[in-house]
Amino acid sequence: QLRLVESGGGLVQPGGSLRLSCAASGFTLNYYAIGWFRQAPGKEREGVSCISSSGGSTNYADSVKGRFLITRDNAKNTVYLQMNSLKPEDTAVYYCAAERRPSCPSFRYEYDYWGQGTQVTVSS
Repeated sequence: QLRLVESGGGLVQPGGSLRLSCAASGFTLNYYAIGWFRQAPGKEREGVSCISSSGGSTNYADSVKGRFLITRDNAKNTVYLQMNSLKPEDTAVYYCAAERRPSCPSFRYEYDYWGQGTQVTVSS
């Protein structure tokens, strides 16, 4: 069974850091572009970042540029999202998603596989 499992969420104070992980089971991530999304209560799910299958290309939402870093370790079948200088507005459930293609998809609906999400809460 193909699964994506997110981990690493939690409660952190403003200005703090967290590293989220997205681990795949049942398939290899080598051929997949991976995206991170987030959804805050009462809001639409929004794209945060994406990394190409090779890791050579990344993109970020304007709201997280310079604070978040997406990386991947294909040997570990895992993608990471390092989140620094966290703000209360970063509070959301964070999801990873996979699409079998080299480059990042343009739209959320293009992703075939989704994880269950991990909660990130930024609060003092």
